[in-house]
Formats: sequence, C-alpha cells, structure tokens
Amino acid sequence: MAADRVVSDSIVINAPAAKIFDLLADPRRHGSIDGSGALRGTVSGPERLGLGDRFGMQMRIVLPYRVINTVVEYEPDRRIAWQHVARHTWRYELSPAGPDQTTVTESWDWSGSPVARPMELMDFPAKNTQAIRRTLRRLKQVIEETP
Repeated sequence: MAADRVVSDSIVINAPAAKIFDLLADPRRHGSIDGSGALRGTVSGPERLGLGDRFGMQMRIVLPYRVINTVVEYEPDRRIAWQHVARHTWRYELSPAGPDQTTVTESWDWSGSPVARPMELMDFPAKNTQAIRRTLRRLKQVIEETP
C-alpha cells in the first residue's frame, strides 16, 4: 500500500468481531451500512463471502452503473477486502478493543489503480473519507442495535 493513496478511519463498536464480520461478509447487507449513498438496488452474490468470491452491486455516482467486486483479502473475524476493475481496494480490518468491543478500520486504497490520478482530480479521496466515516457510524448503529 502506498500510504499517500490510502484513506481510512476507525471506530470502536460494542460487539465481538464475529458479529461485525458476519455483516461485512454478507454482501446483501451492505446497503444497510453504505455511507456513500452510491449503493442502489440489488446486490448479488453468495450469502457469505470468501476469498475469490465475486459479488455485484447497482451503484450511482452521477450516472447508474454496476460493479462486480472480487474478494482479495479474507481472514475470518479479522479482515476482508474487495476490489473491482478499477483495482482500488475497500478494506475492513477488525481488532480487539476490550471485552466485547472491536475496533473497525475501513480504508480505501487506490494505490494500485490505473485511474488513480483521475480519481484524485475528481476529489474521490476526500469524498471517500467522508463516506467511510458515515459508513462506520452506520455499521456501529446497525450492529449495536441488533440483538
């Protein structure tokens, strides 16, 4: 990872990592935590993601489009990441923060993308930083309100 092409933020969630990972590994539940506002409509894919699995999403940033993501990192209850054709990576890392508490770090890494510079010119790093913060707050709310 090139540190200058990664944005991230973290939050402590009052729940064990396994509960949080279960939501992150179910692509059909991503709409409940999306802080970007770009995820629209249906999400297709397996009920539980694993390394190499693919899942698709209807998106909208100015115009509607569909992306197919591939899981590129997978360590149960610790880390999951995916990327699509533009080769930027969305990553969630989970680490213990105390009894039944987990620190969740979400990052967007565009260091390997062939369109890194255009994304920077369109202000995607700043926009995604804000979306990450909203997503983490929504993730905390959904997890902590679900028995």
